[in-house]
Amino acid sequence: MFDCPDFLDLAERETKPRSRGLTHVLDKGLTTPALEALLNQASRFVDVLKIGWGIAYVDPTIKDRVALCNAAGVTVCLGGTLLEVCEAQGRVPELRDWAHEIGVNAIEVSNGLAGITPQRKRALVAELSQDFVVLAETGVKDERVEADTETWVEEMIADLAAGATLVIAEGRESGTVGLYASDGRPKASLVDAIADRVPLDRVIFEAPAKAQQAWFVRRFGAGVGLGNVCTEEVLALETLRLGLRADTADVKAAEPT
Repeated sequence: MFDCPDFLDLAERETKPRSRGLTHVLDKGLTTPALEALLNQASRFVDVLKIGWGIAYVDPTIKDRVALCNAAGVTVCLGGTLLEVCEAQGRVPELRDWAHEIGVNAIEVSNGLAGITPQRKRALVAELSQDFVVLAETGVKDERVEADTETWVEEMIADLAAGATLVIAEGRESGTVGLYASDGRPKASLVDAIADRVPLDRVIFEAPAKAQQAWFVRRFGAGVGLGNVCTEEVLALETLRLGLRADTADVKAAEPT
């Protein structure tokens, strides 16, 4: 196994299993060889691999790919859109049984399609957290819907109380909704409100773009949880966290409080 050198003074990073500074990666349908390559190179930096949207449902290799992640100590999470479709069709029990069958131990509970009431979302979080690690996402995928700060914060707090292990702040794969303006700039007032009232070690901010990742690292330090990271950018994100990239080279080793 490769041992990283240790002759530089860098931001402190917890080793896996981490309690903060999680890297949540979006899997858009990696082939098995590509996943093996990713895990061989960067599994120590990947905490959660989310199988995006409903890809797991149509992927004939999903059971083998989940097994690879489990062996590498990477949590596999089913995408929230799949859960929302199952809820709309009354098939959540079938989803739960199938997830167990393929070895998945985490499920995202979201309401990005705006078809689930807040009360039902909390009930799903409570129900599924009995058997799975639940990542509860706040925010919708419609760019026309403005994020209301108080609603977001209260929903995150309620989801944690219902049994969610982590809460996710919506930014989508595009990084242009929810947490972000249409040009990709983070909504600082929303982010700060979340940081003020929700434990930061329980929050993952979706940040698919490098500029967004750097912004969060500069604001909260290396131990900020970041999500929807592209599979090919896992190592690049780690350099941002550690100050090994120009965007964050002058950031002190501050950690979220």
